[in-house]
Amino acid sequence: MTTISKHSASFRDPSGYVYLDDGVIKRTINPIYFKQYEALNTSGFFKALFDNKLLVAHKEVSATAEKIIIQPEHIPFITYPYEWSFNQYKEAALLTLKLQKYALEHGFSLKDASAFNVAFYNGKAIFIDTLSFDFYAEDSPWRGYKQFISHFLGPLVLSHYHGAQSIKLISNFIDGIPIKMLASMLPFKTKLNPFLYTNIHLLAKFEDKHSQDYKGESKASVLSKKAQLNIVQSLYNYIKNLTLKEHSEWGDYYDKTNYSTRAFIKKATIINQWIDTLKTNTIIDIGGNDGTFVRKIERQLQQALVCDIDNNAVDFNFKTIKENKETYMTPFVLDVLNPSASIGFNNTERLSFLKRIQAFAPEATLALAVIHHMSLSGNVSFKMSAQFFASFSKYLIIEFPKREDSWVQRLLDSKTDFKDYFDFYNISNFEKEYSSYFDIIEKLAIQDTHRVLYLMKVK
Repeated sequence: MTTISKHSASFRDPSGYVYLDDGVIKRTINPIYFKQYEALNTSGFFKALFDNKLLVAHKEVSATAEKIIIQPEHIPFITYPYEWSFNQYKEAALLTLKLQKYALEHGFSLKDASAFNVAFYNGKAIFIDTLSFDFYAEDSPWRGYKQFISHFLGPLVLSHYHGAQSIKLISNFIDGIPIKMLASMLPFKTKLNPFLYTNIHLLAKFEDKHSQDYKGESKASVLSKKAQLNIVQSLYNYIKNLTLKEHSEWGDYYDKTNYSTRAFIKKATIINQWIDTLKTNTIIDIGGNDGTFVRKIERQLQQALVCDIDNNAVDFNFKTIKENKETYMTPFVLDVLNPSASIGFNNTERLSFLKRIQAFAPEATLALAVIHHMSLSGNVSFKMSAQFFASFSKYLIIEFPKREDSWVQRLLDSKTDFKDYFDFYNISNFEKEYSSYFDIIEKLAIQDTHRVLYLMKVK
């Protein structure tokens, strides 16, 4: 029996909807969008974007007078904008502007500019909303301009001035950061910047004025295609040159770790051997920093997810992926102590990290040098972390730093008067609690360290 499940976010677009057909992603196109779809197809517009890996490719499954069904290429794991690093966010913004420019030059226009229209696949940003393109109307302004400011320019400019944590605001404002709020959060000096004044501060004033137009007396704006292309180009040039002004504790973690070279090599060798023995094809590295240990794995992986709480580490990983032209690795920002929640209408539009990772079901999880942070920084008990790791992978490779480890001592010393509460943090209690959820297959000490590596299998 065929099981069809409509995607919970598809109610937003009357042009069609996405659904799961026995686990396969498909998209239904409604008659209201038939003319646009036909034009995009016959003009070669879609093909050009497919060939250049700018839009997720699809094949047409069926076509009737009532509906057209297409099947997009499968993207194994979707990350959301609030899980991207700064440079990933930049790439997504620049991709959206490239598409708008190309669309305008070929008689089309993006009808929206949501950051959720972009995913990361095969090492780069790719547009995934096939039905986002509409016919260009002469002298009509870009309908998605304001949305682009609230979804892309706003978070990036806030990150430039206040740090990459600003990106997480998108999880609270799924429809984009309100322009008035955005303008109020920027330094006064940004009002003296002609670009920012025009695209943010002046826009906030217009928005405020428009919100008070109860009689609907505001005239429709008129903007030539040339002027619109100039705006798109100015947005592109500004965003391309945006940078961060922040440093992090973990961005250069492996330059200041307490590993000797011999210990580092030993750790990588053990992990590599275990992954090869398990014949693993898909993994997630929780707290994977810049992807160093995943890259030490010699087995050809189909998909490797690498997440870390630190933006700079994820950014460095993303940069390395681009330089190496790696297509199997997907980096993203994640706080293991506060994973992304389900948000949107009915809390179902954007799924939580746990629901997505459980659906992806990686064959193995790497949790290297993360358990002491969960236990000592987050007060997460061994039982709780064991439940967490057991919920989405069959195998777990986890590193346990003993109390003598310098990083553990540093965390314990920060507890001052509450240090005795953490007496539970020892290898005996760790093994006892984890044995309730896992079978310990192998246990190896990492030479020249106070750390132990475990290979475990869910019971």
